[in-house]
Amino acid sequence: MFLWLSEILRDDFGPLNVFRYVTFRTIGAMGTALFIALALYPWFIRRLQARQIGQVVREDGPASHFSKAGTPTMGGVLILVALAVSVGLWGDVRSPFVWLTMIPTLAYGLLGFVDDYWKIRHQNSKGVTGKQKLAVQFAVAGGVCWMMYSGLLGPQLADTHMYIPFVSTQAFSLLVPAWLYGIGAAIGVVGLSNAVNLTDGLDGLAIVPVMVASATFAVLCYLSGGSIGLEVNGAVHRFVMSDYLMIPSVPGAQELAVVAAAVIGAGVGFLWYNTFPAQVFMGDVGALALGGTLGMFAILSKNELLTLIIGGIFVVEALSVITQTASFKLTGKRVFRMAPIHHHFEKKGWPEPRVTVRFWIISIILALVALASLKLR
Repeated sequence: MFLWLSEILRDDFGPLNVFRYVTFRTIGAMGTALFIALALYPWFIRRLQARQIGQVVREDGPASHFSKAGTPTMGGVLILVALAVSVGLWGDVRSPFVWLTMIPTLAYGLLGFVDDYWKIRHQNSKGVTGKQKLAVQFAVAGGVCWMMYSGLLGPQLADTHMYIPFVSTQAFSLLVPAWLYGIGAAIGVVGLSNAVNLTDGLDGLAIVPVMVASATFAVLCYLSGGSIGLEVNGAVHRFVMSDYLMIPSVPGAQELAVVAAAVIGAGVGFLWYNTFPAQVFMGDVGALALGGTLGMFAILSKNELLTLIIGGIFVVEALSVITQTASFKLTGKRVFRMAPIHHHFEKKGWPEPRVTVRFWIISIILALVALASLKLR
């Protein structure tokens, strides 16, 4: 909205030109989302308590979690409100990068809302069945990917080259058929959405890696799509940063930095009330949605493979569940004391804050490794 208004009024009021800069709008989006979350969560938590919308705890979970039963959940609703409002105010909503990201985010949020509602209504931890979740998730992701890779939205979004981390784009890239690339992209979005949901099992555990990953994607998206004006001999030349860094060039992707900043702002506001001992939980409404957001960041910025590093915590959490399930079905034995893997460490006697903070540290290290790919090529 602000960008649109500035385009209309900046001839009459020059300072409005500042809204043209993605960096300014990125800061504005982060601050707005943070303010909304910090200001409204106390009221929102009281409303959840008044309506008795409390967490349903797994019966086979760690004993320390039984005390969490009844803690207000579905806190992700306010994360999505803060995100949507901030992006609407500070983002360029005409950009396909913005609305292609927000469609899965809000759709998965709605799916998570229904799942959380059913858990609370029936007082069990099952909710919507796994098959139903996957059907909706793949329908949404598949539709978005079809719009992208069919060429319907232009060639910049229909790029099906696969870029390898730590390898120059000028040295090697793999061209994948559009239909196969679209299927792989949809699987990636759905997989990351569910991986974040699996990670959301301890106070503050999921939201910090989500923010760290969002910050990493903000940098990558800005560099992939942005350029700098340099004056040479009195003439201004555009300096394309992706060409210099030899990373995927995605014109327009810099607008995703605004969305990523809004995720960070809303996440910090949520963490204020979600840190141990949590006053509110994110619920599937937040976890599924934010995972979908990260998935769209990955495919829109052409960093699908690098996301295995950026979201390494989520990947390991998902693999631990897959490994545990496969091992038990095939051999009748469990690899971990409990899956996802954060519960394994709890079962070994680690206090919950220790597990959480160590996972945060790992997510930061992985983000730094991913950012090193900008120069190590």
